[in-house]
This record gives sequence, structure tokens and C-alpha cells, in this order.
Amino acid sequence: MTRTLIVLASILALSVPAALAAPPEGKGKPESPGKSSAAPGQSAEKNAAKKCKAERARIGAQAFMTKYGTNPNKSNAFGKCVAMQEKKAEAESSAAAQEARENAAKKCKKERTDLGLEEFRKKYAPPGHPNGANAFGKCVSRHAKKTTSS
Repeated sequence: MTRTLIVLASILALSVPAALAAPPEGKGKPESPGKSSAAPGQSAEKNAAKKCKAERARIGAQAFMTKYGTNPNKSNAFGKCVAMQEKKAEAESSAAAQEARENAAKKCKKERTDLGLEEFRKKYAPPGHPNGANAFGKCVSRHAKKTTSS
């Protein structure tokens, strides 16, 4: 009985430190939580909250609250600013995507005229498709992806 208790106690004593050990590299919590400036791809131009924080520092808190605040004590100014910045960024990106699709459609229309319908279908139609339907759509998709990725 005593041996069993000793063995059990030693197993328990060894398992606790293993359970509390640090997580493997790349797993677990980051070294500096809360530092969004260290977040990749989140510069002040791309992050609405950072834009608003910079503007508040530039024009002063009182002017910032007057400009963006909508409730009686203007305490919602920061949230309103962030929401407005997000809407503006979304509108700009959707406008850019729409322009890319329109430009891609124009390029494909010109390419279809230059190549001829049969060559155009051979180049862009889905493989194995009997009559080359949707070649124009595939062309627009390719050109739009090239435009947005570059």
C-alpha cells in the first residue's frame, strides 16, 4: 500500500510541471499582447482605429469630439470616426474592384475581337467544355484577379 502511494505521488509530482510547461514555439499567447502596431499588415493607413487615433492626436480631443460625436456629451466620437473610416475604406475597395472588373471586361472584349471567337474560346474556355461557353467570363475573371493582385 505504501509503495502504491509513493509511486502515485511521484507520477503526480512529475505530471504537474509538464502540464504547466510553456507552449511550443509558435503556439499559445504572443509575447506582447495588445500591441497592434506589431501586427503585420496593419499600418495606420489600413487600420481605421489607428487613423482616428492619429487624427485625435493631431486636432486635439475636444475638436475631435465636436467633429465626430453625435450624442449630447460627444463621448461616442471615436466609435463614429472608426465606423466612418471603415465605410470609406470599404467603398474605395469596392469601387476599385468594380473598376478592375470593368477594365478587365474591356480588355477581354478587345482580345476576343483581336483573336477571333474560336481562338478566344480555345484560350479561355473551361477544359473539356464542348462549345467553349463561359470563355468571356473566365477571361474577365483572370484579368480582374491580375489587376487586384498587382
